[in-house]
Amino acid sequence: MSTLEVSPAEPVCQEPGRVVTNDLSIQVATVNGSGSQTANSVLMRAIFQMGVPVSGKNMFPSNIAGLPTWFTIRASRKGYVGRRKEVDFLVAMNPETAREDVMKLDSGAEVVYDEPLKLNELRSDLRFYPVPFDKLVAPVCPDAKLRKLVRNMIYDGVVAWILSVEMEEVQKALVKQFGKRKAKAAELNWNAARAGYDFAAKTYEKSGAHRLERMNGTAGKIIIDGNSACALGAMFAGVTVVTWYPITPSSSLVESLIGYMKRFRMDPETGKATYAIVQAEDELASIGMALGAGWAGARSMTATAGPGLSLMSEFVGLGYYAEIPAVIYDVERVGPSTGLPTRTQQGDILMVATLSHGDTKHPMFFPRSPEECFTMSIDAFEFAEKFQTPVFVMTDLDLGMNNWMADPFPYPEKPMDRGKVLTAEDVERLGGFARYRDVDGDGVGYRTLPGTQHRAAAYFTRGSGHNDKAQYTEREDDYINNMDRLAHKFEVMRQHVPAPVEHVREGARIGFVAVGTSDYAVRESCDQLRDEHGIAASYLRLRAYPFTQTLLDFIQRHERVYVVEQNRDAQMASLLKLDLPGEQVVKLRSILYYNGLPPDARTITDEFATKEGL
Repeated sequence: MSTLEVSPAEPVCQEPGRVVTNDLSIQVATVNGSGSQTANSVLMRAIFQMGVPVSGKNMFPSNIAGLPTWFTIRASRKGYVGRRKEVDFLVAMNPETAREDVMKLDSGAEVVYDEPLKLNELRSDLRFYPVPFDKLVAPVCPDAKLRKLVRNMIYDGVVAWILSVEMEEVQKALVKQFGKRKAKAAELNWNAARAGYDFAAKTYEKSGAHRLERMNGTAGKIIIDGNSACALGAMFAGVTVVTWYPITPSSSLVESLIGYMKRFRMDPETGKATYAIVQAEDELASIGMALGAGWAGARSMTATAGPGLSLMSEFVGLGYYAEIPAVIYDVERVGPSTGLPTRTQQGDILMVATLSHGDTKHPMFFPRSPEECFTMSIDAFEFAEKFQTPVFVMTDLDLGMNNWMADPFPYPEKPMDRGKVLTAEDVERLGGFARYRDVDGDGVGYRTLPGTQHRAAAYFTRGSGHNDKAQYTEREDDYINNMDRLAHKFEVMRQHVPAPVEHVREGARIGFVAVGTSDYAVRESCDQLRDEHGIAASYLRLRAYPFTQTLLDFIQRHERVYVVEQNRDAQMASLLKLDLPGEQVVKLRSILYYNGLPPDARTITDEFATKEGL
């Protein structure tokens, strides 16, 4: 490798002696289908294993192969894991986008690139590292068919040398990525990474502009994606019937669940499954099956995205009106229509809140992390049976499909609560029951399950007009009483949904409100406002709908409240306005982010500064 003729690293204009440690954003620009995901995951995990807080964002096209894809790794000694707008270190492997990627960089950034691209000719204020990938991979991988995939590991080695990533951690990450069954593949990729590292060490001088060093910011943590965390939560919640139709970005949730259930939910004596996972012919069928299973007494679920929810509308209305428990995971993506199916957004909020036709209101849970994907999944199944209604767990593509640092999930110790289910003995003691009668004042009636051995246990489940005994009726008073009871039940839910999380700053006149993955950018933006403008801003993260009194109290304490959300039409702000008294509505402002990328703090800070005239 020492005989290769390459260009030395180009000089860069930078502040002398300035070294940024454990605080940078690395972007890898490749082609979809080139096998770069393995190299990116290994690099991210190696940094994580060095104890540096890290997150990874994958932006990929919706076709199978051939279009540009970008993977961004953020390392932050302060623990910020939201997307960073600025890119400090670029790995340019895609000829189609390389020039544009380079021109977007701020002065002082560093660029590793495929040498034939000659990117060093574009700018003089960046530091360039040309790498002859094809020449380096040939001796490492004799099989020409595999070189396309293995060459990506070379940039892992190059980046590791430039940024001081420990190669022992790269090797450990490789072993974890491939597992014991693919030892030869791990060795082949390790040799490629080593070749890149050795080449860089012999060829370049380190700029010192950015470096990574071992710290203790990830002790005891794991790396997992949100869809896998939801799947684990559903399994621990006791789900027994899963119905689905594949759709990006929710498919991997059920695919992960299939793997977990096959491993942990097989009868040890018979070897048979103790669950049913059914791929339906479409989303309409999948929600119908889930509701049928919920009616029969199973803990049931389905997973989908916005277009699938559109098809589920009528059956979701049946679940609301007939009061059948089920959990629906909505992993949100960009719409309308097919939209951008591999980009992230929070564009389903208003639709889900009132999904179906007529007067419907549905509870929504908003997890922001893998930990909450796990715990809120358990909460959602409990909530669905407690209130006998469909419950929506609202995640998004960023949370669902990207890898996140997380604390190990707590083992659930609380026994399952099936809600108001009557046994045959209960029915005998009561002398019968009225399915939709509000006995306890909480709007929730008592139910029996099919097969309950009592002559008075049966009732007819209707999606048409019914009285409190589940008998068909079109009487106005019966309809009004039923609808008022359902509305009252929704009001009672306010005391039982997951409570908001507040970050209150003394004397703050400005407040922020957000849900889900917007949390990371908003919290970092609050720190930027404090450090750059001297503004103390409080922040409340909503975790559920219906809203609680805590939200109203928060808004009352602030002069202006900015609702940050990932959609064009301020859907969460609109939902808030429907719920708040008029004197509080006038305090609301919106900061909207809807380009399909995860939100970044800098954009929020700049938008706030513009609106406030700073």
